[in-house]
Amino acid sequence: MTPQPSETVFTYAAPALKFGHGAATEVGYDVRGWGARRALLVTDAGVAAAGHAETVADSLRSHGVEVVTYAGARVEPTDASLEEAVAFARGAGAVDAVVAVGGGSSIDTAKAVALLVTNPGELMDYVNAPVGKARAPERPVLPLAAVPTTTGTGSESTTICVMDVLALKVKTGISHPALRPRLAVVDPALSATQPPGVTAAAGMDILCHALESYTARWYAEFPAKQPEQRVPYCGANPIADLWSERALGLLAGAFRAAVRDARDGVASGAAEQMALAATFAGLGFGNAGVHIPHANAYPIAGRVRDFRPADYPPDEAMVPHGMAVALTAPEAFRFTFDAAPERHLRAARLLSPGVEGTGPDVLPGVIAALMRDIGIPNGLAEVGYAAGDVEALVEGALQQQRLLATAPKDVTGEDLAAIMTASLDLW
Repeated sequence: MTPQPSETVFTYAAPALKFGHGAATEVGYDVRGWGARRALLVTDAGVAAAGHAETVADSLRSHGVEVVTYAGARVEPTDASLEEAVAFARGAGAVDAVVAVGGGSSIDTAKAVALLVTNPGELMDYVNAPVGKARAPERPVLPLAAVPTTTGTGSESTTICVMDVLALKVKTGISHPALRPRLAVVDPALSATQPPGVTAAAGMDILCHALESYTARWYAEFPAKQPEQRVPYCGANPIADLWSERALGLLAGAFRAAVRDARDGVASGAAEQMALAATFAGLGFGNAGVHIPHANAYPIAGRVRDFRPADYPPDEAMVPHGMAVALTAPEAFRFTFDAAPERHLRAARLLSPGVEGTGPDVLPGVIAALMRDIGIPNGLAEVGYAAGDVEALVEGALQQQRLLATAPKDVTGEDLAAIMTASLDLW
């Protein structure tokens, strides 16, 4: 049998970027430059209460852009919460731009709105298969400016909108290049006010974005594609590597300090370095992709029972996304080590210069030490899961084939079960 030819092409895309203190006050200038006269501002109640959304709204109004505000974005969006946001937007009258102010939850909510106010059908039509129909947009989506107020999700750079599908107790999403924001506005002054629990969980998302994209399957190891078959996650490649390596280097010096400063209520350069690391990691994984820890995170977050993390809204149970990603990361990278030992060791030394060793335990050890230091739970058991839950968690992770396909080696249900079981207690 003739061997299938290998891929020879990788792709790279990113939004326009504006970074620095005060950048959020310039959003109106940029959105008005798109020709927009009426914008929908999407945020959540906490961000609105902090005044960040109004800062951006004032900028829009000062440049002649009328603002309609939706402050109902849900932390960790669900299909129901996204449908509510879309219904609000469809009933708010014509708008020509969407502006998201908040964490990844607000930005993902805004992506769904930008898609569905201009395209026919309902939310589940566009959700990734096999959960949804994976329909592609037929019409241009509204231009989106994303202003993150947390450092971690990378949603301001990516083509992904993530949600919990309540009836199935699984986290999935919509993935299409049209969802990438037109402009990312990263203002460290907004994220400097994060409490320590959010800094820690969101920071683990930065870390795993960088690690997963850096250790993803090399783009040339995939079968060759036709132009119309290309997807945003094309595998590790020379351009994404640069962003991931730089993000890991920044995290080495800033992560512990940023959490400590948040606990002490002091501002420092660490928060700005975390914002820069989040930006770099987003520019990397938004093209290379993520793999096993993120695939596992979806059912871990979607099947939560009664865990309530510090510094998040206390009215409902949740495992924050970055925390959910982190909980199986040490074991996931122990599993993938033999696919690319040199990359795993290089990543470990970027995160912890001077760390010794050459085996599969080096990177997991560096990650676990960091998790202990910043207060991330000690494995799945600490957020409420037991050995009897592993089968259901594996079932949910196996639905994330778009992510698992990016892993540097093939992943079976048995492999995931072993990773989940070993992750019940990490240290």
